[in-house]
Amino acid sequence: MTARVAILDDDPAIRTLLADAIAAAGMEVATYARADAFEAALRQSLPDVCLVDLGLPDRDGLAVVSRLALEGGAAIIIISGRGQVQDRITGLELGADDYVVKPFEPAEIVARIRARLRKAAPPARSIARFGPFIADFDRFTLTGPPDRVKDGEVAFSQAEAEILRLFLDRPRRLLSRPEMQEALGGASSESFDRAMDVRISRLRAKLGEDPRNPALIRTIYGAGYIFLGDVDWS
Repeated sequence: MTARVAILDDDPAIRTLLADAIAAAGMEVATYARADAFEAALRQSLPDVCLVDLGLPDRDGLAVVSRLALEGGAAIIIISGRGQVQDRITGLELGADDYVVKPFEPAEIVARIRARLRKAAPPARSIARFGPFIADFDRFTLTGPPDRVKDGEVAFSQAEAEILRLFLDRPRRLLSRPEMQEALGGASSESFDRAMDVRISRLRAKLGEDPRNPALIRTIYGAGYIFLGDVDWS
């Protein structure tokens, strides 16, 4: 199936540059100059990858990224002229999967899109049961008892899905930070470390964990993390 990419950038030259490169790579492309049109289109059909600029005329790009991440399902790559470390950290903390600083080479963007698509490919095992919870990696949803999961079901982002699947594939095994970074395709950096911590914190919240004494995802200080549940894949 042909991958679909949505581009949100108010610069027509950049939209054209990206669209031409992505189309030449055999993917479908839709472009948007304003956040309202972009979000309206996504309510009808969710693409596989979203490229989002932060400097938009009608919305803060970070707010768009945050909403996309909460809804889950699409990979998010920020493409922005904001190149400070704090900007990268904030974007990744809000749920972006990748961050590229302008100016860029179109071939690099295509390579990053392909990398995200490889990670997002449907796994052979898509539903995991652990304790009172069910994680559905096709629908990007977590279901559980209402006293643990708000309204009984909550969506998780692709970035959160990658970390959750990493834990569920390796239950009761210590995962070091370098091991997690290698598995998740991230380089060792302050921004990547902080983004990973934030996503784990969000997963704990969605699992109804006590942040001071989590029962499922434990931090082993100075060593890494360990998932303590028993996992049954269907």
